[in-house]
Amino acid sequence: MMGSENQSFDHQPQPPPLSASTTHAMDNLLRDHDPFTATNSRSVISTLSDIHHPLSDPLLSPPSTQFPNPNDNNNNNNSSSSSISSFVDPPSYNGAVFTLNGDFDPDSPTASSESSQSFSRSPSSSSDYLKVTVSDPIKEQESYNSLVPGSNSYVTYLITTRTNIPDFGGSEFGVRRRFRDVVTLSDRLAESYRGFFIPPRPDKSIVESQVMQKQEFVEQRRVALEKYLRRLAAHPVIKKSDEFRVFLQARGKLPLPTTIDVASRVMNGAAKLPKQFLGDSVIAPHEVVQPAKGGRDLMRLFKELKQSMANDWGGSKPAVVEEDKEFLEKKESIQQLEQHITNASQQAESLVKSQQGMGETMGELGLAFIKLTKFENEQAVWNSQRVRAADMKGVATAAVKASRLFRGLNAETVKHLDILHEYLGLMLVVHGAFSDRSSALLTVQTLLSELSSLQLRAEKLEGASSKVFGAEKSRIRKLEELKETIKATEDAKNVAIREYERIKENNRSELERLDRERQDDFLNMLKGFVVSQVRHAEKIANVWTNVVEETRGYVNESN
Repeated sequence: MMGSENQSFDHQPQPPPLSASTTHAMDNLLRDHDPFTATNSRSVISTLSDIHHPLSDPLLSPPSTQFPNPNDNNNNNNSSSSSISSFVDPPSYNGAVFTLNGDFDPDSPTASSESSQSFSRSPSSSSDYLKVTVSDPIKEQESYNSLVPGSNSYVTYLITTRTNIPDFGGSEFGVRRRFRDVVTLSDRLAESYRGFFIPPRPDKSIVESQVMQKQEFVEQRRVALEKYLRRLAAHPVIKKSDEFRVFLQARGKLPLPTTIDVASRVMNGAAKLPKQFLGDSVIAPHEVVQPAKGGRDLMRLFKELKQSMANDWGGSKPAVVEEDKEFLEKKESIQQLEQHITNASQQAESLVKSQQGMGETMGELGLAFIKLTKFENEQAVWNSQRVRAADMKGVATAAVKASRLFRGLNAETVKHLDILHEYLGLMLVVHGAFSDRSSALLTVQTLLSELSSLQLRAEKLEGASSKVFGAEKSRIRKLEELKETIKATEDAKNVAIREYERIKENNRSELERLDRERQDDFLNMLKGFVVSQVRHAEKIANVWTNVVEETRGYVNESN
């Protein structure tokens, strides 16, 4: 599903590198009126596309690659380029790049990351707001679990929250958290809110942390954490959860229980097996609200695996099956939606590559005309040659202007069509919520099957009689123990059914929310994309129209 996300542009043909003189000439041509900074003169997509999908997540995208600063060139380069730039006047670039109205806080220290929207962009009918900002990464030393003091270090981030939700008991507060705390929060939310579409947390990205520069990696992680927390804050249920509130408010060490790794859970589960094989294998009611696949109870895992195989290959139908036709239809619709979004994301990638290539080619054309203009001026003998050089300078200026406009258009295209990539990630979350539902149903089926087996055993014991001295007491004792097991299993079954119904309701409400927000999100995406295309097309047309007006004299002379 996410195949397009991992595609790179490594095998795309790249234009030859520009010489220092031509780079400096182009920089001089644009310096005074260019809306971009010199270090960002390279297109946004050129920066993103060297390794990763152009619509990929900030944590997965490489850091911005800066163009060489022309001021760092040696004196020879400066002297050779000055002869080119001396006759090229910097053009006006007012309004070359456009920014549509959106959720942007200019006072935020992380305004550059504001374009990373959350899954929920639709305006809420409520006046409640919850704004989370991640900033100020600081390296700290681990104070324990280290043989050599100071050898282990980690990075903490300042998480600032502004809200008017009464449950928080304040309007603004800040805490410091490390990435491990975010992992704990994600795990607690996954356990407590099964069936909800909980946004996925950023990956640990161990490889990137080893390959990339430390400062660049920390900044990318900060952006990814802020994006993740803002997605949680946009969720109507998660934003009011105790786990999220504690994470945002509790000072000092995060008071949420830490996650037990899979190996430890399996070891704990294996320690219970001897007792369970001897008969003490009743599932506690509080344990059925969590999936068996976590490794906490291996006996339960084996039973549910057996039940799953019986459902798929057995001849008998389970006592309880998924009969919600509306849900089954919706599930199939989600799978089709995922395929369409995947295709749209691939086409968006092609568009980004095409616009990037157009911008780069137009820039190369402008530089070529700059060199030609220089040659004409140096070799000019007649006034007609100088006039032709001046006209050629206008074409060069227009080509470079158009190049900048194409690059600005490409940056806005990525911004608007990034919603496609986000919804691809959301599809993984939806499938996870559906998996919670299937897992809960399997638990109910397993308990019903086990309960039926226990009741059958009890009936046999009640109808049996023994003529052996002392055996009757043993039969009665076993029957009493079996009845206690039946009662405990019955309680666990009731809890499992309630958990299953709760997850079903969570799925239903989340699917309704997904439909509402997807309609608004896609409408906003298309409106922004179309407006950006029209505005830039008009600007590019105006650039070339001015060239036509300036060279109209040639038409009059030919007539």
